[in-house]
Amino acid sequence: MKNFIGIEIGGSKLQLVLGDESATILERRKFSIDRTAGANGIRRQIEITLPELAQGQNISAIGVGFGGPVDWETGKVALSHQIEGWSEFQLIDWLRKLTAAPIFVDNDQNVAALGEATHGAGAGFDPVFYITLGSGIGGGLILNGKIYHGSKPGEAEIGHVRLDRDGTTLESRCSGWAIDARIRELKIKEPNSTLAKLAANTTNGEAKFLLPALQQGDAAAKNILQELAGDLAFGLSHAVHLFHPQVIVIGGGLSAIGEPLRSAVESSLGKFLMEVFLPGPKILLAKLGEDVVPVGVLELARRSISSKA
Repeated sequence: MKNFIGIEIGGSKLQLVLGDESATILERRKFSIDRTAGANGIRRQIEITLPELAQGQNISAIGVGFGGPVDWETGKVALSHQIEGWSEFQLIDWLRKLTAAPIFVDNDQNVAALGEATHGAGAGFDPVFYITLGSGIGGGLILNGKIYHGSKPGEAEIGHVRLDRDGTTLESRCSGWAIDARIRELKIKEPNSTLAKLAANTTNGEAKFLLPALQQGDAAAKNILQELAGDLAFGLSHAVHLFHPQVIVIGGGLSAIGEPLRSAVESSLGKFLMEVFLPGPKILLAKLGEDVVPVGVLELARRSISSKA
C-alpha cells in the first residue's frame, strides 16, 4: 500500500497528515500558528513533525497546500498575506532537505477545490467551482477533474472580484471578518436584537452567533444573511458567466451557517444570471470541513506521482 503525506500551511493553522491511496487520513498533527514567529516558526515545526510522521512509513509522495500565491510547477512561494518570511521562498527545494519523497505544491484553495471535487460535495460534477468563506475568501476551479491554473500564479481569486467601481470586493463584504464587523456595528445600533445580545461579550469571531440568532428568528440576523447571500450570489454570478460550473461548493467557516446560507445564495443567484443560464449551477455545502485541504493535498500527491509513473 502506498502512503502519502499532506501538509497544509495556512495563516492560522498548520496541519500535517498521513494518508493512503484513497486520501483517507490515517494520522494527523495540527498546530496553531504563532504569527510573531513568522515563516521560520512554521518551518521549524515542519522540520520536527515531518520526520516523526514519516517514521517507519513508505512515503510515495508529499503534497503541500500553501495559503498564498505559489508557482505550482517550481514550488516557489510568491508571498503569504498573513505570515512574514515566505516571499520568494523556494518551498520544494527546502522540503527536499527533509525528505527523499517527491514533493508537489499548490495553492491551498486549489487543493481544497480538488478535495471537494473528488471526495466531497462536488464528486460526480464537472466543472466544480469551490469557494471558501473564512477569515478571507478564496476559491478554485476543477475542470475535467483537474485544477485549472491559467497563467501563473493561477489562483481563482474570487475574493478579489469587485462588486462596484469603488473597489468594494467580495471579500470585504462576505468574509468572516466582514460579518464580524457587521455584527459589531449591530451591537451599537441594535443592542436589543437577539444577535447583538448573543455576541455582546465577544470581541472577535462574532459571525459564529449568526446561526443561533437565525434559529431564534432574529430579524437583524435575517437581514445580515440576506445581504451576505445577495453579495455572494452577485460575486459568484461572474464565475458562472465565465466558467459555467455544474456545481458551486461553499466551504469555510461561514458555511457552518448551513442550509439557510445555501438556500439564500441559490435563490439570489438567478437574479444575476443571463436567462439562458437559468436555473444556474447547483449550490452545495462542502462536506470535508477542516479536512478539505489535507484531503486535497493527499489527492494531489497521489495523482501527481501516478502521472509520473
